[in-house]
Amino acid sequence: MPDVSLLLPLAGIGVVAGFLAGLLGVGGGLIIVPAMVWVLEAAGVTHQVQHLALGTSLAVMVFTSFASVRAHHARGAVDWSIVKRMAPAMIVGMLVGSQIAGWIPSHDLKWFFVVYAYVIALQMLADKKPQGGRPLPGPLGLWSSGGVIGVISSFVGIGGGSMSVPFMSWCNVPMPRAIATSAALGWPIAVAGAVGYVISGWHAPDLPPGAVGFVYLPGLLALSVVTVLVAPQGARLAHRLPVSRLKKVFAGLMAVMATQMLWTLVR
Repeated sequence: MPDVSLLLPLAGIGVVAGFLAGLLGVGGGLIIVPAMVWVLEAAGVTHQVQHLALGTSLAVMVFTSFASVRAHHARGAVDWSIVKRMAPAMIVGMLVGSQIAGWIPSHDLKWFFVVYAYVIALQMLADKKPQGGRPLPGPLGLWSSGGVIGVISSFVGIGGGSMSVPFMSWCNVPMPRAIATSAALGWPIAVAGAVGYVISGWHAPDLPPGAVGFVYLPGLLALSVVTVLVAPQGARLAHRLPVSRLKKVFAGLMAVMATQMLWTLVR
């Protein structure tokens, strides 16, 4: 069980994660996962560290996404027709992916996280404008896209916003609406992913005290309380600030985190 000196900085990280969740429609997992790895290792946990970090990140997003989507919905910005078409497939993909992740070595999941973070950072920095007139795909296309996003989200421990926002923007959905809709998509897949990690880790050996499956309750409490309070503030700013500039800042942040985790792998 970590002491308060570890949980306090984790709550501070929750401020950043919650703000970005509301602002950019992402779950904040790209910040929470490496933070949880640091806290668990500092607390002396040596087994299943990456799995615990991923599962806890998704559990935090259950609360963060709910707070964020409430704020976006109050502004009428959520496209619920997209949510209804993509969310079921994302849930299935998240449940399937979380079970697969339980069989993947923690070292390999770290490499997956590094590659994914770099790819998304480059995509955000490029900020290419979509072709005019490109529409969203039909029901089958949205279902397939949702399933792929769900599987990858379960591997990385995120709510899927860093994929669903670029996808919708690529299909000419206005950025504020894409961010708001992504926040709505994030809640059901966070629930499905967290449940999946609890189930897959239920009988895992050598879990630390305070863990329920692959969800670490002390970290969940420290992060969720703060992110729920901060996420609505980010959602409000999402409708007023130039998101393209903020995406570039976030891309740089992802690159820094990926580099830090890469260093832990190669040192």
